[in-house]
Amino acid sequence: MTFFLPKQLAVADQSGPKIEWEETACLLCGSRKWSPLVEAPDQAAEGAGLWFVVVQCHRCGLCFTNPRPNASSLAQFYHPEYVPHQTRNRSRPEKARFGFLGQSLRRREKKPNLGWHGRGRLLDFGCGAGSFLERMHQRGWNVTGLDISAFAVNQIRSGLGLPVLLGSLPHPELAPESFDVITMWQSLEHVHDPQAVLRQAHELLVAGGKLFVSVPNIDSLPFRWFGPAWYGLDLPRHLTHFSPVTLPVMMERAGFRVRKVRMIRHSSWLRASARLTRRFPIRAGWHRWLTSKPASRLVTWYSCWTRQSDCILVEAVKEDQPRTNTEKHG
Repeated sequence: MTFFLPKQLAVADQSGPKIEWEETACLLCGSRKWSPLVEAPDQAAEGAGLWFVVVQCHRCGLCFTNPRPNASSLAQFYHPEYVPHQTRNRSRPEKARFGFLGQSLRRREKKPNLGWHGRGRLLDFGCGAGSFLERMHQRGWNVTGLDISAFAVNQIRSGLGLPVLLGSLPHPELAPESFDVITMWQSLEHVHDPQAVLRQAHELLVAGGKLFVSVPNIDSLPFRWFGPAWYGLDLPRHLTHFSPVTLPVMMERAGFRVRKVRMIRHSSWLRASARLTRRFPIRAGWHRWLTSKPASRLVTWYSCWTRQSDCILVEAVKEDQPRTNTEKHG
């Protein structure tokens, strides 16, 4: 599906930041045959008005930003105000405004039970401001965080006193087979080489260790509705745009056995997408209806029930023995 926008809107602001661009082959199969899928601007409040293109591989179907800023250029798009790096109020629970229905609609938005007993060793890749690290530490886990943001790392060290490293995978301070669980909450889509990150995660896990990866789902009902206004695009920070097909395939090629692919609800994403449509000529009157919490929760529940949510969670395991080619493909 391709979204066509007025030509004059697709011109980048030449007075904006200086960017070194790179064109990449498909990050899953290596093919260099693709078609444009959607073009959208940087929606951040601090964005410079630049537009970016998401393409879809003809061979495997993976969607990815192409061309894209290289690693050194991309850093300038993570502004100090970038929301995932901000400390949030950790003590104030969300107020239940819609009774049992509201609680039911919100339930699937929470991170899953990791299914581990005892003092497990956990690495949170792309830990942001550290709220998940803090919660797991309080539950008895031996936690380690990893993030490319020096600001976020310093926040966690000074505010929470938890061990956190600056950088990405591979990391020189992390030894093979040193973790029981690795989590990647909305972080794998930000890296330039997600297959390399997944292979390194496989090396860091013990046999039987688990990997949990959640990412936006480009094969979702909200993306088909909103196109360039879809909140899950977040260009150019999101470099790979996964689906329930392409993410499990990439994880299996890194050596994992995929156990579950779950739909995750984020009604706040739907409301954010509806608000973003105000900036585009494609907006429709019904988008305003989706800015309300009751309506967005009902629609998000429907998307989840029909397996079209705009967020997916994949659970995988590192097996005791590597599988043969026959086991992998037959």
